[in-house]
Amino acid sequence: MSLRFAQAMRLPAPLPHVSQVAARMLPRHLDGVLLGAAVTLSMVGALLVWSATLPPTGHAGPTVYAWRHLGHLLLALPLCLALASLTRRALRAYTPVLFVAVTVALLLVLGPLGETVNGSRSWIALGDLRVQPAETAKIALILAVAAVLGRPRPRTPRPPASDVLISLGVAAVPIGLILLQPDLGSALVLTAIYLALLACSGAPLRWPLALLGCGAFTGLAVWQLGLLKDYQVARFTAFLDPHADPLGAGYNVNQALIAVGSGGLSGSGLFHGGQTSGKFVPEQHTDFVFSVAAEELGFAGGCAVIVLLGVVLLRILRVASRCDEVHGRLVCIGVAAWFCVQVFVNIGMTLGLTPVTGLPLPFVSYGGSAAVANFAALGLVMAVHAHNEERRSPEPAGTRG
Repeated sequence: MSLRFAQAMRLPAPLPHVSQVAARMLPRHLDGVLLGAAVTLSMVGALLVWSATLPPTGHAGPTVYAWRHLGHLLLALPLCLALASLTRRALRAYTPVLFVAVTVALLLVLGPLGETVNGSRSWIALGDLRVQPAETAKIALILAVAAVLGRPRPRTPRPPASDVLISLGVAAVPIGLILLQPDLGSALVLTAIYLALLACSGAPLRWPLALLGCGAFTGLAVWQLGLLKDYQVARFTAFLDPHADPLGAGYNVNQALIAVGSGGLSGSGLFHGGQTSGKFVPEQHTDFVFSVAAEELGFAGGCAVIVLLGVVLLRILRVASRCDEVHGRLVCIGVAAWFCVQVFVNIGMTLGLTPVTGLPLPFVSYGGSAAVANFAALGLVMAVHAHNEERRSPEPAGTRG
């Protein structure tokens, strides 16, 4: 029945088709290359998690971790697309709410709801559900600092000293609470994100240099005063000399290096890695998932994973370079700094180039909190991308419903 006939008969108009509703909900401009690379990484990660969590018999049957990894992807993708459809005004409006919620969550971690895993009280345990607020804190920090340092300034491109001090206070809240857990890896990522935002905001170079100097002095003082936990000292010792304690602190790195070296050029084949199937590498489905890729897919497969991660980083920086307003550009730079640091540290600790810190490989490692946070960050980047495209090709008047 046509719409005109329905109106003449005073009948309700026909409901829109499901595809029309879905088209209205989706953002008008998507970076298909960026989203495709991230989804491909997650699918590769599902295979690696599958292999890493197989029973010792090597039977290539479905495992609960691989299915959960795909479930995290199905949960994260709609959130990514929803955030990609937000306007600049909405991003700014939701920032204080998100920052307060994350701060409360970080406080709950230190309370009765917190759960200690591998020496760090970083999780909120709600029955079988465990959430790591530090992952969401990275998004909250990016949005909050970008809102402060990215305020419109018609007279000068540089943020005033007052805004820099405010941003420093904003960043100190999540970083301080995460250090109390203690989670040095996440605190390192948050600090790197803030320094990248500060350096790219137009602030004088003396600010990031002064903060780097203060950080180096504080780290030296903490080391000299013996404030680090025993397992943290052991990780740094193992990084300096992995063979000093091959069955203790250096065990993870040594086994990961054996897995990487045994992969050769083409690898031993998926589900056929000796180190992986023998469970010699601890946390091989999370922190050391790259060792699975290097052993079973070889040098070629490991390089393919790195190339896909590089595509994600380059597309984010491309969106940042095409953004003509400071706030959106800082959001993209913060996300790029986040991913870049975690990729470097995660792959570096697998190769013995960085200390073991427990940071997951973005989009590849198993973990629901990390997967949701990673795709949420991509949604923010694609929201900036959509705004860039709309400004370059303005929509004719009267086309919006």
